[in-house]
Amino acid sequence: MPQLRDRFAAVVRDGDRCDLGRAALEIARLEYPDLVAEDSLRELDALATAIRPRLMRRRPIDDVAVVSAYLFHECGFRGDTDHYYDPRNSFLNDVLTRRVGIPITLSVVLMETSTRLGLAVEGVGFPGHFLVRVAGDESPVLLDPFFGGRPVGREELRERLRAFYGAGHGADVQRILPQALQAAGTTGILSRMLANLLRIYLERDDRAHALAAVELMLVLAPDAPEHLRVRGMLYEQLERFDAAAADLRRYLELAPDGAHAPDARERLCRLAGVAVTLH
Repeated sequence: MPQLRDRFAAVVRDGDRCDLGRAALEIARLEYPDLVAEDSLRELDALATAIRPRLMRRRPIDDVAVVSAYLFHECGFRGDTDHYYDPRNSFLNDVLTRRVGIPITLSVVLMETSTRLGLAVEGVGFPGHFLVRVAGDESPVLLDPFFGGRPVGREELRERLRAFYGAGHGADVQRILPQALQAAGTTGILSRMLANLLRIYLERDDRAHALAAVELMLVLAPDAPEHLRVRGMLYEQLERFDAAAADLRRYLELAPDGAHAPDARERLCRLAGVAVTLH
């Protein structure tokens, strides 16, 4: 999908300063190529307009709590616990229409609505479950949009890390926690959204959509070795052998001792044999 890749590249050219909502809607074109992004952006505007008269303009955390209560209690936005891996949960337009999603897309709804109200809410790339918090708050409170925007305390965060990494990492939780609570910039959020979709498409053996997703990931990180390796494998499966070989060679240049380097070399040998056969 070269047209989609070019559109996405144009929207994200300013990196973390790009428009998160619009960029997320470009990702939705993986499934909806004729999407009219302005329709969804107007939905976000309408949510903000409805909330604006309710704000007290005191502590930012109190105003964000008002936004959260409106979205997750009055409007009914919620986490999809029944069909978590439905691709629609990763598309902002679908989340706005269906009012169900996964942690990261529900976080984007909260962040983008708050932005329209002059409230700075930042994403937190917590392992396995995206969270948000008020940017710059001296006593930051983390909120979980997947579960109604409720606050998440430090002990619960530690328990989530233990569950995510397994019992063997229990002693490391305190050391890992600060890194797990770092803010995620716009490109980090978009990368994580795309990684979620790539995983879903690969599990469904949907190679065409998987390739389109990894193409967008490479717009954000052109020399990411793992993305190049995955794209090379997809090219091979789609019988685009020259493109596959080029990506796998580049992967090996960037990560000659990588975990998947032996497999990449074997694939290159096979591809060389295919080239000889074809010629």
